[in-house]
Amino acid sequence: MLTHLYITNYALIEELDIDFHDGFSVITGETGAGKSIILGALGLLLGKRADAQAIKNGEKKCCIEASFDIRALNLKSFFVDNDIDNDEAECILRREVINTGKSRAFINDTPVSLTQLKELGTYLIDIHSQHQNLLMNQEDFLLDIVDTIAGNQSLREDYTHTFEAWKKAQAALQELQGRAEKDQVNQDYLKFQLQQFEEANLSEREQEDLEQEASTLNHAEDIKQALFSACTPLASEELHLLEELKIGTQKLESISDVYPPAKELAERLNSTYIELEDLSAELEKAQMEIEFDPIRQNFVEERLNTIYSLEQKHKVSTIAELLQIYEDLQKRLSEIENIDETLKEKAKEAERQFEALVKIGKALTNSRTAAAKTIAASLIKQLQTLGMPHVKLDFSLTPKSSFEKNGGDTISLLFSANKNRLMQDVSAIASGGEIARLMLSLKALIAKNKALPTIIFDEIDTGVSGTMAEKMAQTMQQIAKSCQVLCITHLPQIAALGADHYRVYKIEGADKTTSHISLLSQDERIKEIANMLTGSEMTEAAINNAKSLLRIN
Repeated sequence: MLTHLYITNYALIEELDIDFHDGFSVITGETGAGKSIILGALGLLLGKRADAQAIKNGEKKCCIEASFDIRALNLKSFFVDNDIDNDEAECILRREVINTGKSRAFINDTPVSLTQLKELGTYLIDIHSQHQNLLMNQEDFLLDIVDTIAGNQSLREDYTHTFEAWKKAQAALQELQGRAEKDQVNQDYLKFQLQQFEEANLSEREQEDLEQEASTLNHAEDIKQALFSACTPLASEELHLLEELKIGTQKLESISDVYPPAKELAERLNSTYIELEDLSAELEKAQMEIEFDPIRQNFVEERLNTIYSLEQKHKVSTIAELLQIYEDLQKRLSEIENIDETLKEKAKEAERQFEALVKIGKALTNSRTAAAKTIAASLIKQLQTLGMPHVKLDFSLTPKSSFEKNGGDTISLLFSANKNRLMQDVSAIASGGEIARLMLSLKALIAKNKALPTIIFDEIDTGVSGTMAEKMAQTMQQIAKSCQVLCITHLPQIAALGADHYRVYKIEGADKTTSHISLLSQDERIKEIANMLTGSEMTEAAINNAKSLLRIN
């Protein structure tokens, strides 16, 4: 339920701050006073496109904020799914538009996308305008009406889930069929690629080891010379370096009794001797192992060329990546060789999903068919109270050639308001006033079967007057027992039946014109309705007529 609306710097509105209550409320005002501006502001809160031109002249930004009592609505899952804080009692929507045309949206002070704002808006406000009358010709709208009143929500959800599963299974089958045709053509090439990998017989660290060996072979002479140079001082018979170190160690040990520091020096010199002796042996061994081998060099280079060629072909740079490609190719070939079996499995899955879809689709059709008759009878009864004594109405359901997202049914609404006229499609035969009454009757019927958001009727009274207008107002009163109803009207008969009466008006100053809204007192309401009855002239008769409509003695 809409409880509060605050608007600043939007179109002709400088500042608007108004509270709303439950039940049936009416909004009146002269043409151009700003009623449509308020609806436009609410439209922004429901996620409609922002336009910088809507900002009041000279201002940097406009702001629209609305508070809703949501205790009667089950919206917990929405707030949880979208990670938005909520106290489960009140929800505040805010939209800010700056003069560059950009806008920001908030739910409970949490920044949100327009998609999130639109989704929540559908649970909070339903604005019915003359434009919405065009929905009568839309199949989705009519099916939604029937499903809502029939209580098909769970059945519809099951159908949607099954339909999506069937479409997914179909897509998987078609994708596999297309791939199978291509793979059959490419199978020989795939086998050729695998043969190249098998002949290469790659191992994980082979490339690194071969590259290191190639580097050693290419620089064998330089390496051998360097090792020889390092080994020569240690192994030279002329220098006797190691022998002299050993003798020096023995002499230090011999004086350790008379000169204690000699013991540690002897140990250190002995360690040096041992290390140099070991190093000399290793250098000599390495020198002997390094030999230039042209046969081995050719083998290493050819092996590396094989690896590099495969890497270049498959656009990778490591053997690990090549081995992964090899594994993928093996898997791909296995799939191709077993494609017939896989196709059978996919076909069975698609068939299974289709059978489930047919079953649930029939259940949905049966429920719709049964409900359509009841709905038509209820609508006829309601429309007869709204000045259509000879109305005939029927929902025509026929099977579609294939299942679609909303079911397997085509639906149209056949209608006739006259006694001796055959029923035709409602969009082709009904007048604007008749469609308005039909939409009102549908809302009344839905309100008995489902919790509705705040409904705003924008000039639903088009094409009606007098007693008929009063009956429409009574219908809105009935709807208001289930949800909040706001009605923008030009008819005093409707305005008189509202529990609350708001008036939108303009104030024209020397350099600006602003729109305002106020909740009328009883005396103000009498004057407003009298003015609606007679125009600008205020007469005693008009006052008395207004009191009569308001049932004031």
